[in-house]
Amino acid sequence: MFKTIEGAADCEIRCVIRFLNARNVLPSEIHHQICHVYCNNAMSDGMVRKWVRMFNEGRENVHDEVRSGRPSLVNDNLVRRVNGRMRDDRRFTISDLSLHFPQISRTLSVVIWVAGGGILQDAAEIVNQL
Repeated sequence: MFKTIEGAADCEIRCVIRFLNARNVLPSEIHHQICHVYCNNAMSDGMVRKWVRMFNEGRENVHDEVRSGRPSLVNDNLVRRVNGRMRDDRRFTISDLSLHFPQISRTLSVVIWVAGGGILQDAAEIVNQL
């Protein structure tokens, strides 16, 4: 019986895929072996096949490509406006923040509120803590 490895990095599993693929092991067998060693939720069969295809097409890097991610809604102008609103009214609440600045989600408003310890602090300071 094999030992199982939990919490393996994605690049480690991709290295195994690349190695087994170089030895002409079928993608379904690669997935089967990965599931035995890295547990069933390590990587889906479809993802194993995708990585096999990419390695067959010449990819050598096992690390994720750098992506831009979701664009930030926080900019200097918004920070300036929130700071101004907070200085004008120290009783500024999460609801007020959501109403006056609809581009800030209610979730982010709660994060700002919690980061401020229940008292809204300087917005730029709070955003930098995130």
